[in-house]
Amino acid sequence: MQEKWRKLWLRIVFFVSVVGPGIISANADNDAGGITTYTYVGAHFGTKMLWVLLLVTISLAVTQEMGVRLGIVTRQGLGGIIRENFGIRWTTFAMVTMLVANVGTVIAEFAGIAAAFSIIGVSKYIAVPLAGLIIWFILYKGSFRTTQKIFLIFSAFYIVYIINGFVIKPDFGQAVSSLFIPQIEWTSPFLLTMIALIGTTITPWGQFFIQSYVVDKGLAIKHYRAERAEVFMGAFITDIVSFFIIICAAATLYKFGIQINDAGDAAIALRPLAGGMAQLLFAFGLFSASMLGAFILPTTTAYAFCEAFGWESGFNTTWKNGRAFYTIILGTIIISGLFVLIPHIPLVRVMILSQDLNGILLPFILIFVVKILNNKRIMGKHVNKPIGNIVSWLTIGGIIVATVALVISSILGLA
Repeated sequence: MQEKWRKLWLRIVFFVSVVGPGIISANADNDAGGITTYTYVGAHFGTKMLWVLLLVTISLAVTQEMGVRLGIVTRQGLGGIIRENFGIRWTTFAMVTMLVANVGTVIAEFAGIAAAFSIIGVSKYIAVPLAGLIIWFILYKGSFRTTQKIFLIFSAFYIVYIINGFVIKPDFGQAVSSLFIPQIEWTSPFLLTMIALIGTTITPWGQFFIQSYVVDKGLAIKHYRAERAEVFMGAFITDIVSFFIIICAAATLYKFGIQINDAGDAAIALRPLAGGMAQLLFAFGLFSASMLGAFILPTTTAYAFCEAFGWESGFNTTWKNGRAFYTIILGTIIISGLFVLIPHIPLVRVMILSQDLNGILLPFILIFVVKILNNKRIMGKHVNKPIGNIVSWLTIGGIIVATVALVISSILGLA
């Protein structure tokens, strides 16, 4: 009996030693754009898109697993592998695609910071520059990892949506049936929001981030099974939170026809649990999620670019040696912050559209990943299984079909 307990304990210790990449990268998807998009989905369309969330959860688990496997087998980040196997021209294309998507997402993070402070009456012209300076100072000093852990602890805020879901007592029967019975409206608002839902859950930056994280953590083939379990667990936990955000918004906003125009409107979804404190609680959660994303995205962008083009990178470099690395981080922060400071810019709309951009650009990055994972010369016996290819191509195809349908509906002038 003691031997069995010892083996069980060793397995638990081994699993804990690899925990990080799957849960962190999946959890970081619930950033400012994520919280806002899920709330918007529930407020404007009720539970009609829950079937999309179920499919996206499966896709998230599969695509994140592919990133983990690619990192463990090759011991390289995605940017470097693309350069070695597709050449500079395609590498430039992939990096520009990632840059556009990432800057769009960082803009969403600063929009989230501005929206969070607007709830407590602080101007974005104070909040955004101050947040940008703090982010740059911490990243430049190289203490990003500690800060990331702090904000991941703050992200425990998401549990309030799960508690709120039971306080509200929504129609869980309808919610569960919506997971399995597809409902779709062939209108521009529905399709645009659906693409945002996909793009906020499976992100282009996530493919680069999880692979680099695996390499940086030093995981090897012996860790693969435990890491795969962690990836699947991370996808499930992340989208359980997303599920509850949607049903909370559906039961409190959609039910009474309340549209989301600003962060204060979105905070109403938490009122059954938090009462008069709902806006403050929402502001805290939105700020924490925004800051986490604002730390991760510029860093991921800089690492990917530097690896792809062979430039010096890392927080152990000086400004002189790692000029490209720090310039990309600083440039991403400045451009994104300045965009949000445009007078009268609709912050909620910016956050939703940034996720649309993620969704539209995602297929380009996934195609590179799938092609690499099917290359036996690179992956050996760890090439993609048929199920991985099927889910990946269905995800790519689904986004393309939705995008084409969106263009057609826009041309035809469908509401």
